[in-house]
Amino acid sequence: MNITVYLGALEGNDPALKKAVEELGTWIGTSGNALVYGGSKTGLMGMAADSVLRAGGKVTGVEPQFFIDSEFQHDGLTELIVTKDMSERKTKMIELGDAFIAFPGGTGTLEEIAEIMSKVSLKQLHVPCILYNLNGYYDSLKELLQHMIRMGLSTKERQEGIYFAGDLSQIREILGYI
Repeated sequence: MNITVYLGALEGNDPALKKAVEELGTWIGTSGNALVYGGSKTGLMGMAADSVLRAGGKVTGVEPQFFIDSEFQHDGLTELIVTKDMSERKTKMIELGDAFIAFPGGTGTLEEIAEIMSKVSLKQLHVPCILYNLNGYYDSLKELLQHMIRMGLSTKERQEGIYFAGDLSQIREILGYI
């Protein structure tokens, strides 16, 4: 399975992020799955790719040309796909993915997973959409989705396929690996 992971090019300031991203990457690499991600060598993105590669897994990076021009790409990937812009990058990452995980990240991560959440809720994608809720990172988003239901602007059925997982064991369970 190609697991598309959205995560930041910054490391963040919580040591739990590094530990969790390396644990996730190691599991992807040893489980026979492959990582699809944004292609950067920096921050959590670089750590994810490195941990998958160290574990013997395959990694596909999808990087827009302007990041290549700034030399942000990870040069040790199994495959690097260069796109003309961020929009094309998002489309390609969706095409390649069999499951989607949003690791704690910034506005780019939020924007990318929001598109997946929308496609899942509209039944245009029939894949797991997992928000890695490490240490409650996505609690506010979880509450917002519940608020949408309470306000009659969404339904429980529409949100089927959107999951919140607090750790790797919950992610594995959602993906059918337990």
